[in-house]
Amino acid sequence: MKKILSLLAATTLSLAATAQVKLPEWMSSHMVLQQRTTVHLSATAKKGATVKITTSWDQQTVKVQADKQTGAFDFDLRVPAAGGPFTLTFDDGKKTILEDVMAGEVWFCSGQSNMEMPVKGWGKVQNFEQEVAAANHPLVRLFQVDKVVAHTPQTHVPLGHTRGWAVCSPEMVEEFSACAYFFAREVSSKLGIAVGVVNSSWGGTPAESWVSHEKLAGVTGFEEHQKRVFETGFDEEKIQQLYLAERAGWMKEIFGNDLGLKDGDPTQAPWAQGDFDDSKWQKMSQPIHWNQTSELKDFDGVVWLRRVIDIPAPLAVKDLKLELGPIDDEECTYWNGTLVGTTTGWNIPRHYTIPAHLLKPGRNILAVRIYDTSGDGGFCGDAKDFYLKSGDTTIPLTGDWSWQKSMSAAEVKAHSGGVEPKKPNDSWYPANLYNAMVAPFLTMPVRGFLWYQGCSNVGRAIQYESLFETLILDWQARFNTNSQVAAYPKPAPQDNRRRGFFGQQDSKALPFYFVQIANYLQEKDIQPQSEWAAIREAQRKSLQLDGVGMAVNIDIGMAMDIHPKNKQEVGRRLALLALNRTYGREEPCAAPDYYQMRIQDGRATLFFRPVQGSDALAENSDVKGFTIAGPDHQWHVAKARVEGERFMQRVIVECPEVPQPVAVRYAWADNPTCNLVTVSGLPVGPFRTDDWPDFR
Repeated sequence: MKKILSLLAATTLSLAATAQVKLPEWMSSHMVLQQRTTVHLSATAKKGATVKITTSWDQQTVKVQADKQTGAFDFDLRVPAAGGPFTLTFDDGKKTILEDVMAGEVWFCSGQSNMEMPVKGWGKVQNFEQEVAAANHPLVRLFQVDKVVAHTPQTHVPLGHTRGWAVCSPEMVEEFSACAYFFAREVSSKLGIAVGVVNSSWGGTPAESWVSHEKLAGVTGFEEHQKRVFETGFDEEKIQQLYLAERAGWMKEIFGNDLGLKDGDPTQAPWAQGDFDDSKWQKMSQPIHWNQTSELKDFDGVVWLRRVIDIPAPLAVKDLKLELGPIDDEECTYWNGTLVGTTTGWNIPRHYTIPAHLLKPGRNILAVRIYDTSGDGGFCGDAKDFYLKSGDTTIPLTGDWSWQKSMSAAEVKAHSGGVEPKKPNDSWYPANLYNAMVAPFLTMPVRGFLWYQGCSNVGRAIQYESLFETLILDWQARFNTNSQVAAYPKPAPQDNRRRGFFGQQDSKALPFYFVQIANYLQEKDIQPQSEWAAIREAQRKSLQLDGVGMAVNIDIGMAMDIHPKNKQEVGRRLALLALNRTYGREEPCAAPDYYQMRIQDGRATLFFRPVQGSDALAENSDVKGFTIAGPDHQWHVAKARVEGERFMQRVIVECPEVPQPVAVRYAWADNPTCNLVTVSGLPVGPFRTDDWPDFR
């Protein structure tokens, strides 16, 4: 027995004396390393150990010394041209072997739900069963990033369900980004090499969450907040205090005209008091969605509801449990004038406790202030989840409630001093997602970026213009700073099809290819104040930046679904941009660009110029989607047709009701009907010839 114990003790000491190399989380078996790179990496090993690094692609072994105190060591990894599979071995006395490593092309994919949307999962792209079943592509590799937030830039990668790189298979692709997968599948198939895609996205998030603190400080609307955050020293408690102060100021500013509140303060609510006279208010049976009623069918804004609750004396000495179900979107709940809870989120059930000291035997007043930003509103749960409870006694809350409008959403917006302050641990909090889900990848060499986002910034188009461009420049500047990435060897041009375009052919900036948000909501021919059209224009303006390309998506959206199902085409259009502009292939990837208008004989002639990878406009004598206006700024549906030969093409726009045109718009609506496309079927994106201030 003593010998056995001695053996065990010796084994334990031996294991403690060995170590194992710890690499950046983005390095794992099955990974794709960006080909033709020299990347400077940092890792840790056994303290003071000599670490042997062996690369199978050249059968070379190099030795580096780990720090005696920390075990840290640096090394330069020289990745060959596309090929594999390879092995990568690290030995500090205990081997770490990365197997099935490929050299190929790596793309970092990000954005909100339309980038996150999985092939199957909650997204269910068109023909998802067939797509999943056929998803055996050994040269396509997937890396899923977990959803986390942070107030300062992190170095450790949050691992998602793949726990590192995974080979594309039906099992892996089900919950992976459809856009990223279809892009990788197309590029890998055309180039015949490994393509790795990193999916670091989060549904419903705005662009400001994905930009670094330093760069946000220079964007209009974020300067003061970022200054205050810096002043906290990123102390968690101080950041929370900052949030509470900012939200109180915001509430006071936008809800200052809410008659139910005093100076916009939710803790001071005259309409929630027990002695308030609501006898002139209307009655409505609850719970019910507002859109199911005639009175509030189309109303977005603030509504107050009140109900008298009789509490038996025996129950007035104990805390009560209050269940209101989910409320769309944001609510403040009061008992006898005292705020007892507030929650934001249309699908979050409300569970509150009414403390005994607020209860009175007999008559009590339960008041709820609901702020619906858009769509459905009100109490949207089931009647069975709508009650008060004390022990075994349940008091239903179904039936008539008194109600009164306070402010419309338009009035709220008119008084808004900016974006509502977000909770510090929220995915909407500025820079939170950059810190947690982007910064850890800065040491990983990439070929470029794919981006699909914008819906959460609708309504802030002017701000988004500079915000989006800041994000692009921020990422382009920060990635690949510790690595040397060789340009992809492009084939020699076969003819002159790629000459004569406007813009740089060989960009030095990292490629940034994004999807312009799709058509959505009710179809309209004329909608000059469309906020969705405005955000698309803000996205389009980023094309002035080096290395930026846009996949137009105005023809494959869905009126009643913000998550269009045809992600195959979205991925293909992104792939066309990469294949043409990054990899030098001849496939068309874009439509020509509008650049000039001339007015003559009551008609507007629009001229188009080629851009890199563009092909000609398709012949069409009945182009849909154009509107035209005269000096009165009144818009009318116009007739339009394509004329001319390639490089000399123009669109003629006219309307009998507008004999003196001064401005033209194309596809300018939330969900326009439009059909101006190229000979290869790529759509022309929305544009306008005017700069009239129809939106903010």
